[in-house]
Amino acid sequence: MKFETDAIHVGEEPERTKHGDVVSPVHLSTTFAKSTIDKMDEGFVYTRTSNPTRDNLERKLASLEGAEYALAFSSGSAAQTSLLLALLQEGDHVVAFDDLYGGTKRIFRQVLAEFGVESSYVDATDIDDVKEELRDETALVWLESPTNPLMKLADISAIADLCRERNLVLVVDNTFMSPYFQRPLKLGADVVLHSTTKYLGGHSDSLGGALVTDDKEIYEKLAFIQNAVGAVLSPFDSWLVMRGIKTLA
Repeated sequence: MKFETDAIHVGEEPERTKHGDVVSPVHLSTTFAKSTIDKMDEGFVYTRTSNPTRDNLERKLASLEGAEYALAFSSGSAAQTSLLLALLQEGDHVVAFDDLYGGTKRIFRQVLAEFGVESSYVDATDIDDVKEELRDETALVWLESPTNPLMKLADISAIADLCRERNLVLVVDNTFMSPYFQRPLKLGADVVLHSTTKYLGGHSDSLGGALVTDDKEIYEKLAFIQNAVGAVLSPFDSWLVMRGIKTLA
């Protein structure tokens, strides 16, 4: 299907609901009843872990990025922090674009640094600058392309090749381009980040974030962290983002 069709229909198929809803309903319930105790792990149990509306949004986000997995978070910053908690440990080093969203740099400089994770910044428009900054301790490369606020561009594909050679995780913040214009996973990135507050939500009435990946191991780590720390997007905000995505194109 074309992008516009996926944006409207994926995650909102009428046959998936009891009443044939053509728009995904908002499931506000925090808990879900079970007929017997031996079925407690089947389906939906508790909204922090999973919720039908949020699951529908995540299916839509994965589809638009051409990915297998997506997770929706309570903010872009919550998504970033959960990702970093899942993938980094004390002693690791991050190479990041020198022009990043201010909230991202704040997490690196004032949160991660307190837990022994070091970050350095390079002009990622020049891949040689990225190469020079890589160390034995480097575990992750973080890009925005285009950046916020200077709209600088990086060669995602070339940097992805570099990361693959050294077994490094490449994260690309795709908020400014959106999946309509760019799919970083197809260029070799391991994880795509979005602030759904911006173009995906589209109406400035919903705060949220998302992580998208094809890597099952990374997805499972992210899902565990998301559930453990509770950084989930609410059912109503999930519904608002689904509404906003319909007109993304």
